[in-house]
Amino acid sequence: IATGSEAILPPIPGLDPANDVILTSREILSLNDKPESLVIIGGGIIGIEFASFFNSLGTKVTVIEMLGEILGGMDRELSAMLREIYTKKGVVFYLSSKVTGIREHEVVFEINGRESSVSCDKILVSTGRRPVTRGFGLENLGVELINGGIRVDEKMRTNIPNVYAAGDVTGFSLLAHTASREGEVVVNNLTGGNDRMRYHAIPGVVYTNPEFAGAGLTEEMAAQKKIEYRMASLPMTYSGRFVAENEGGNGLCKVLVGAKHGEVLGVHMLGNPSGELIYGACMAIEAEMTLKE
Repeated sequence: IATGSEAILPPIPGLDPANDVILTSREILSLNDKPESLVIIGGGIIGIEFASFFNSLGTKVTVIEMLGEILGGMDRELSAMLREIYTKKGVVFYLSSKVTGIREHEVVFEINGRESSVSCDKILVSTGRRPVTRGFGLENLGVELINGGIRVDEKMRTNIPNVYAAGDVTGFSLLAHTASREGEVVVNNLTGGNDRMRYHAIPGVVYTNPEFAGAGLTEEMAAQKKIEYRMASLPMTYSGRFVAENEGGNGLCKVLVGAKHGEVLGVHMLGNPSGELIYGACMAIEAEMTLKE
């Protein structure tokens, strides 16, 4: 079962899916004309990727995010750096802001206890996704669900023999890289192999310009789990490919290792083409390599 996910439409007063001003990540890809202005509700990966894309087309983009920083779950320092880059490119960000209503072409929100609003041609709602578990007869199988997604074990098996699930429908890690690997695990187990899914080295990539990629623990995650670590920040110019592809550009790479044994805990990069360079970090984390190795 690989039915994927669908966009969540939060209960915002005035948010009417029938209104052609309001779009999700599906409808926005079907536009025939470039909107002159776009408000994006939600500053997660999908929201920021569309902010980058439409900013490059010349659309006036505004991002309204409920949290104190964009890209929650990614490295906070690099998230702030990316936001600053796009602020200079003309994208307007409202952080720690809660959308309270939509009036036709106007988005109303609260920031610092005060009401504000932004007018626009189109509104992109990018506040998360949920697994697609209805509309195709899943309830007839008796497959067990957890937190809205299909419950699977490390071999991607459901509670029903010979029924597997992969991708967003599991509701656990809604990333394309995760879905690809889960699909491999399913196929390997279906064809007599013995494979299992591990999530700690799956990369998260934000396809902006510059790209932002990370694998393993962030500083925030390590602190939350009370894991002692050492961290080094290096300019991306240490990479020959980065230098070749980014004339005069700069970027940052952060490497986290365990304080005691020096095992690679996480690597986070801002700069093109981070989405292709991150594989080395994934291999190091998956193989439990040390800094010396």
